[in-house]
Amino acid sequence: MMPTVEKVLFLKRVPLFSGVPARDLVQVAGIAEEVSCEAEARIITEGEQGNAMFLIVEGEVMVHRGPQRIATLNPQDCFGEMSILDNEPRSASATALTDCLLLKVDQDYFHDILFQNADVALAIIRTLTRRLRSMDVKKEAGAASG
Repeated sequence: MMPTVEKVLFLKRVPLFSGVPARDLVQVAGIAEEVSCEAEARIITEGEQGNAMFLIVEGEVMVHRGPQRIATLNPQDCFGEMSILDNEPRSASATALTDCLLLKVDQDYFHDILFQNADVALAIIRTLTRRLRSMDVKKEAGAASG
């Protein structure tokens, strides 16, 4: 069982939460539940309604649509964050490639934190905006070279 201090230190290294002050990460650490899963276990399924996001503490997770691999995620990566923010169905599935230790953040508790703490919400919005801008740049570079 990870103590709260260890969860806060871990969350600080997760890109999604890197801009959130440590004092505010204590709230997120308080709602983050440890989940263990074995290799080859399906964690989330494309099309399902998402009610949690996951942060990888240990292990490796494959994000995929059907058999097509989209990404391989490692410690400090997260997945499922889009569905808990926009209430849309999962855009992809995630399967453990190795035994994993994850932190699961429930949507309802996470929304409570976002509504109560504008600093957390703004830090996450900034991180997601940077990610979208980065994807746009990569897409434009690919179109220019093609």
